[in-house]
Amino acid sequence: MLFADLPPQLHERVICSISAAVKYEVPANIVLAVAEKEAGKPGQWVRNSNGTHDVGAMQFNTQYLADLGRYGITAADVAQAGCYPFDLAAWRLRQHIRKDSGDLWTKAANYHSRTPRYNTVYRNDLMRRAARWADWLEARFVTREVGRVAVAAASASPRQPLEAGR
Repeated sequence: MLFADLPPQLHERVICSISAAVKYEVPANIVLAVAEKEAGKPGQWVRNSNGTHDVGAMQFNTQYLADLGRYGITAADVAQAGCYPFDLAAWRLRQHIRKDSGDLWTKAANYHSRTPRYNTVYRNDLMRRAARWADWLEARFVTREVGRVAVAAASASPRQPLEAGR
């Protein structure tokens, strides 16, 4: 079994992270590293010193909820159990990777913060975790590059996976 070396409570995180990474064409090791780093739980709300909250398994900051609201996505959607919060996180990572400036790791660390001092700390930890996840994935999955296939619809809206999943 692929997950024999992981505790059962991490199975959903791994399955949902890999699925979301494929759906949004984001490196799976990066989504797995962000999921591990954030380490949230469904329904969890964590208050930050700036008055915002981090919500759910992927610890989406409430500052982003206004943007998600344009797509009809609520805090309850972000906080729910299952793979949808991972889809939202992969969609957001894809936006950072495609639109932000800097190297891949700085862009991915923008998931946490664009403030350089916070981004740098998150970036360094993210790189370490992503390297471990890359090794884990390589040891368990046979992969080969067969060419780049664009999935335009996947980048259109973060709402798509929720509608498809309901």
